[in-house]
Amino acid sequence: MELQTTINVPFTLSGRGLHTGRFTHTTVKPAPADSGIVFVRTDLDGGKSVAALAENVADTNHGTTVAQDGASVSTIEHLMSALHGMRIDNAVVEVDGPEVPILDGSARLWMEQIEQAGIAELEAERRYLCLEEPVEWRDDKAGIVMRAEPADAFMVDSTIEFESELIGNQSAQLTSYDQYRDEFAKCRTFVFLREVEMLLSLNLIKGGDLDNALVFVDKPLSDEEKGRLAALYNRDKESINVTNGVLNTIVPFFPNEPARHKLLDFMGDIYLVGMPVKARFTIKCPGHRANVALAQMIRKSIKR
Repeated sequence: MELQTTINVPFTLSGRGLHTGRFTHTTVKPAPADSGIVFVRTDLDGGKSVAALAENVADTNHGTTVAQDGASVSTIEHLMSALHGMRIDNAVVEVDGPEVPILDGSARLWMEQIEQAGIAELEAERRYLCLEEPVEWRDDKAGIVMRAEPADAFMVDSTIEFESELIGNQSAQLTSYDQYRDEFAKCRTFVFLREVEMLLSLNLIKGGDLDNALVFVDKPLSDEEKGRLAALYNRDKESINVTNGVLNTIVPFFPNEPARHKLLDFMGDIYLVGMPVKARFTIKCPGHRANVALAQMIRKSIKR
């Protein structure tokens, strides 16, 4: 019999939120069996709780936001991914602001803190959602297909497609949770340089940094653009260069790191089902909107 888990001792990570730029502290604490993952906004009225469930998702624009009873927490996907990938069933996540810190743009630091805190087994059997029939969500106009089929374990086969040849078509596969630590947790988020200024104009990525994302550059970088980047991120202009189509501030871990990061994100979003799912997921061009839509469909099947 598999037992439910939580962490042994609390841990805290602090940093700026990707979109708000707010510096916040996030503390993950042990929780009892059958309580799931619950976020608590400690800065609001002594603490307002938000259950990490698909029906509580309020926004999927450039990240996943959950909200309940007037409280919201945004950019939860990397922390949720680490909790899922490390098989943590129950935890209380206290945040003293509106957004979880972006840290290095991956789930690595969350994963390492979970390892250091230790994993505790609880006296309750782990609950799984086992599909009885395939579930599919698609957006044909956008080329998105999200499919879950009954299986004996959690597996994901993911593909992404970009017109830019710097990324192109990539795939990533997870067939066992044992792969998560070394093959997925450290994969960083990514963005095209042309998107950076657009996102800034929308009052987003205030907490973005050249050290927490792979920045793809699909055209020659002019001296003027180097100067703007240097000024924006407080860098020396001469230090900013492009190596194999990526700003040299970060070296990719894997040739298909974007596809691996999309799978990392999916693992965070699909955990909003509220428990691990035994299914084979085949996902094409995933994103937060599509991930959450599939999680909501699966979540509804619990209530029938």
